[in-house]
Amino acid sequence: MKPSRLRLALILVGIAGAGLALLSWTQTWFDLVLEGGQPLAVAGQAAAPALSALGLASLALLGALSIAGRGVRVALGILEAAIGVLLAVVAIGALVDPVAASASTITATTAVGGPESIAALVLSAAVTLWPAVGIVAGVLTALVGIAVLSTGHRWPGPTKKYEAVPADDTGTPVGAWDSLSDGSDPTR
Repeated sequence: MKPSRLRLALILVGIAGAGLALLSWTQTWFDLVLEGGQPLAVAGQAAAPALSALGLASLALLGALSIAGRGVRVALGILEAAIGVLLAVVAIGALVDPVAASASTITATTAVGGPESIAALVLSAAVTLWPAVGIVAGVLTALVGIAVLSTGHRWPGPTKKYEAVPADDTGTPVGAWDSLSDGSDPTR
């Protein structure tokens, strides 16, 4: 695969991973039944609030990666892999203990606080598909970071359009207007 196509493919897979993290954050993760038979749906934003910040950080990183030079790609690849690991850890943490992950929602609904009191209120907890989607998003993001580290050195460099425009001879605003009048384009 050509290096430029590989870069595009990795960025698109990274966007998909970040999108999955953000999507799972908006969905119901746990369906609880509280004492007295009261149902309670717990969204990902309550169970794993860090997913949105990590997903947005990944999207911003991918934007920077699309124009980054060779040296910066290494740092961005490491950061993307770390974001992926954190996404997976956050989702796994919520999945391992749904009652603790749901504590803020339970407290907001019942006004009962404290881990023991909250645990005593929960009769059952059903897990939906969305925590697994959050884990998949983390794995995808980590794999993109690893792939950037292993293939980023082959990618083409940034184009000239992202480089600073050299100053005109005078370096003044009047000189810039004069250079426009002479037909030079300062955006190139």
